[in-house]
Amino acid sequence: MKFLRNLLAAIVGCLIAFGILFIMFLIFASLAGSSDSAVRVKENSILELSIPRPVQDYVGTNDTSPFGGLFNEAQGLDEIIHAITIAKDDDKIKGISINNNFLIAGWSQTQAIRKALKAFQENDKFIYAYADFYLQKDYYLASVADSVYLNPVGAMDFKGLATEILFYKDLQEKTGVKMEVIRHGKYKSAVEPYLSNEMSEANRTQIKELIKSIWDVMVADIAAGRNISEENLNTIADTLGGRTPSYAKTTGLIDDVVFYDQYEDQLRKAANTDEDDAINYVSLGDYMDYANTKKIRKGDDKIAVIYAQGEILYGEGGPTIIGQGIINKALIKAREDDDVKAIVLRVNSPGGSALTSDIIWREVALTKQKKPVVVSMGDVAASGGYYIAVGADKIFAEPTTITGSIGVFGTIPNASELAEDIGINAEQVGTNENSVDYSLFEPMSPGFRSFVKEGIEETYDTFLQRVAQGRNITIAEADSMGQGRVWSGVDAKRIGLIDELGGLDDAIAAAAELADTESFSIRKYPKYKSGFEKLMEDLGSANSKSQQAFIQEEIGMETYMLLKEIKSALEQEGIQARMPFALQIK
Repeated sequence: MKFLRNLLAAIVGCLIAFGILFIMFLIFASLAGSSDSAVRVKENSILELSIPRPVQDYVGTNDTSPFGGLFNEAQGLDEIIHAITIAKDDDKIKGISINNNFLIAGWSQTQAIRKALKAFQENDKFIYAYADFYLQKDYYLASVADSVYLNPVGAMDFKGLATEILFYKDLQEKTGVKMEVIRHGKYKSAVEPYLSNEMSEANRTQIKELIKSIWDVMVADIAAGRNISEENLNTIADTLGGRTPSYAKTTGLIDDVVFYDQYEDQLRKAANTDEDDAINYVSLGDYMDYANTKKIRKGDDKIAVIYAQGEILYGEGGPTIIGQGIINKALIKAREDDDVKAIVLRVNSPGGSALTSDIIWREVALTKQKKPVVVSMGDVAASGGYYIAVGADKIFAEPTTITGSIGVFGTIPNASELAEDIGINAEQVGTNENSVDYSLFEPMSPGFRSFVKEGIEETYDTFLQRVAQGRNITIAEADSMGQGRVWSGVDAKRIGLIDELGGLDDAIAAAAELADTESFSIRKYPKYKSGFEKLMEDLGSANSKSQQAFIQEEIGMETYMLLKEIKSALEQEGIQARMPFALQIK
């Protein structure tokens, strides 16, 4: 009895101590958030551009909370570009040092950061870059710099782009669990991984053309930045001419091979700092906080920028999920706000639920009746992502944006073979002829397959109608660009799927022109949960997150991503308008 009493006292004591510590933490964070000791930028400073966390187009936390932004797992592309733009005209910032490895961003996001850095240079400021090793995306960003440096025992990856698609046909046969695939008749590349063990020539051709288009854009930018011809860059890639630091210097990919302390000596010279003085670095994170207090555009008129990023799923949605709830609320709020003169919908999505896509498309169409709507496409705006964009007045895409993929399919898991092997028999009882429609443990009936196929054909026809109406073309023309084909932004412009090549700023400028306003500021939607709210959720799900981290560490990143891909496929519900495959271009 005494033991139990002591145990209970110890538990209560621990809870009280935890409560006190937590309250102290809240008070400390609140004081830190409300402190007037804001980020101060010293004279003769160098902005250190390091981006260790994943980049999202928009983070959108509630900054009025003392915890706003403290617990974000991602960095906002909008805030990164805003900080670089503010630094361009900041007399205290003499230059930028790019010191980044493993940039976790899409190609279009990387290109947008690179464009902002190029604009920074135009104000007679320097940019230097250093790395222990350069992956291709890191080097693409660094190639904008005035001088590029590499560690003497470092390495460089410059060999051209490639992607890998996994095929599951044999896995399905061995496990007895397969995906029943229903698709539009000519939509050949969709769900190919479930139907075959190898890539079709048609699919191989379209993927090769896609990544070559992205590579061509990348090579053109590097050629301009490094003053090397595109032909020579392709020769360097083919011969692995940058595989060692010395080769990289000889071929002109980098300027010199130096240790980091030697690189800092170069920074001191560029910033006119004495060799014995410490460099006044300001981190990107700190400078983003500082830059967020500065506005580039000012005016009573507003241009609303609504961010739609992630998979499209039925429901409310969130920072990485596009749901009709949060997006449609933002569209309605923006169009009913008299101060908002035009709307830019920023789309970065591989697609998803066809139903949700059409619900959002309808809200875009209603909004366009009251105010101009312009779409800016990010890294990918395919299938459902293109579906929600096609109703706008004007569509912009980056040259490297993956777009199109106009097609519809359905995948339904079936474990009838596994059930038979392990001795499970499912019997159904229903009241009407079609009341029992489908069972995971029984083969799909021809009647049910026909029913689902009818819905897919109808959804595809609706998709074509939306495209034809939005792009002012015939249904036959929309169909010729459909069939699930994916295109780069360059090719999408050529065939008429988009109007212009350009980034978010170009789309904002076009929206302002359509609204006939020259003096305006930006209002961003939607607003997501504050840092404090996310902290509470994280504490509640800490066990789950720690388990995920443990699994990832034990089985490795590639296997973990494979399991996530399979899990995502199994969780798909309803008719899908999404990318027919997951592309990791590297």
